[in-house]
Amino acid sequence: MRIDPDRRLIDPALALFSPAEQLLPVVLASPHSGRIYPQAFLEASRLDEVTIRKSEDSFVDEIFEPAVARGAPLLAALFPRAYCDVNREPYELDPSMYEDRLPPHANTRSLRVAGGLGTIARVVSSGENIYRHRLPFAEAERRIRHYYRPYHAALSDLVDRTVDAFGTCLVIDCHSMPSNALPRDRRRRPEKPDIVLGDRFATSCARDFTDRAEAFLTARGYRVARNAPYAGGFCTSHYGRPGLGLHALQIEINRALYMDEARFTRRPRIANLALDMADLIEVLADANAAGMQHAAE
Repeated sequence: MRIDPDRRLIDPALALFSPAEQLLPVVLASPHSGRIYPQAFLEASRLDEVTIRKSEDSFVDEIFEPAVARGAPLLAALFPRAYCDVNREPYELDPSMYEDRLPPHANTRSLRVAGGLGTIARVVSSGENIYRHRLPFAEAERRIRHYYRPYHAALSDLVDRTVDAFGTCLVIDCHSMPSNALPRDRRRRPEKPDIVLGDRFATSCARDFTDRAEAFLTARGYRVARNAPYAGGFCTSHYGRPGLGLHALQIEINRALYMDEARFTRRPRIANLALDMADLIEVLADANAAGMQHAAE
C-alpha cells in the first residue's frame, strides 16, 4: 500500500479476495469499509481524525471475508466513503461544494445530494461538514476516475465472470449502520434491528432470497427488518436485474453488535457474526442454484 507524493492517490484502491475456486454464484462487495485516509484529504477537512470516520462501515470487509473460503469472491474498497462514495451514481454532486460550475451531466438534485451524501460527500453520516473550503471540480473528477470507475469496473467483471460460470449471480452489498441512527417504533418494534435487508422492495432480487435470509438470521437470534430504514442504494438497484438472473441484496449490520462505535474497536462477538454471515452466504447460494435449476426445468 502506498500514497503518491502529492498525498492524494491510494494505490491500490481496491482489495479483491478470491477463493481458490469460485464455488458459489455469489459476489460480495464492501463499498464503504475503506479506512485509508490520504493526508491531503485530512488537511482539507475541518474534522478530527475520529469524527471523519463516522461514515465508515468499519470492519465489514472482515466480517464477510470468511465467506471467501466457502467459494465466493469479495471486493472491498480501500478508500473511505467520505472521500469517494461508490454507492452513488458517478456524478451525484452538490454544486455548493465547488469553486467552478459543474458539467451538465452532474446530478445535483437527488435526495442523496440534498442530504450531503453524494458521490463526493459534503458531510459525514452524523451531519458534520467535512471541508474547510470549496473544491475545484477537477478534484471530484480525479476521485471518480481513480476510485469510482475502477471499483465498478472490478465489480462488473466479477458479476460477468460469475454469470459466465453459473448462469446467474447474486451480489451481496455489505454494509453497517450506526446504532444511534436507527429509528425505534415502540408500538410495532420495541427493539432496534440487528440487521436490515434491502431489496429495493422486492425489485433488486427475487423475494425468495430475502425470505430465506430473514428466516436464517431470525433462527440465529438476530432481529431483522426489511427495507426500513435502508432499502438499498445505487449498487443494489444498478446490479439487481432479477429478470435477467442478476440479483442484488443489501445487508446492513448494526454496528453495536460487533464494535465499540466511539473507539472504532472490535468486540469479541465479531468472530461469531462473521461465521454466521459465511453460513448465510452458503444458504443464499443454494437458493440461487435451486432457482436456476427450477428455471431450467
